[in-house]
Amino acid sequence: MNKIKLFPISLGAALSAALVVSAPAALVATAPAAQAQAGDLAQAVAALRGISTMRANFVQIDRNGKRVSGVMSLKRPGRIRFQYEKGVPFLIVSDGSAFTFVDYSVRQVQRWPIKNSPLGALLDPKRDVAKFGKLVPVSSPNIVSVEVRDKAHPEFGVITLVFVRKASAPGGLELTSWAALDSQNTLTRVNLSNHQYGLAIPDNTFRFNDPRPAGRR
Repeated sequence: MNKIKLFPISLGAALSAALVVSAPAALVATAPAAQAQAGDLAQAVAALRGISTMRANFVQIDRNGKRVSGVMSLKRPGRIRFQYEKGVPFLIVSDGSAFTFVDYSVRQVQRWPIKNSPLGALLDPKRDVAKFGKLVPVSSPNIVSVEVRDKAHPEFGVITLVFVRKASAPGGLELTSWAALDSQNTLTRVNLSNHQYGLAIPDNTFRFNDPRPAGRR
């Protein structure tokens, strides 16, 4: 079985998933439109910061249309776990400082800093989404799409976060999907559903059983 690449990173062991989030080219905004866009960006930032804990189902779709699903658990600051469906021997978890990719089928563990991943925009408390983010024009007024790119660090990649307006979600916006592009131009799409907020998620959720022999850790 090929390994799954949920986040674009420079690891040859991971499988890339590719679904493009299409959007029209950026348009020159009028003054009122520019003000509205600034408000939407601020609302998106508030929505991200307003999440203390969250659990949601996720679906990852690769370039061949194959779907892999599971459950995502998030707890600020910086902790996240992607528990894949039964039969998929992989785990991705962040303890607040680094992502860990675990392949139980070959007893392999790989780690990389949160800041080096496009998902740092979602998890890294030091990443200023308001500073590095810009709105992507979309056709529906109920959708807010934000592209986050640090031009000084292209190796961090680019992530486009897609929100849907929902009054009951933190900040009035619900994160429903993202598309992340790494420095090798590998694009990954993840969709979220069945969001739950404010759950009591214990810290040990973001730990993992290390499959490596004790002498190789």
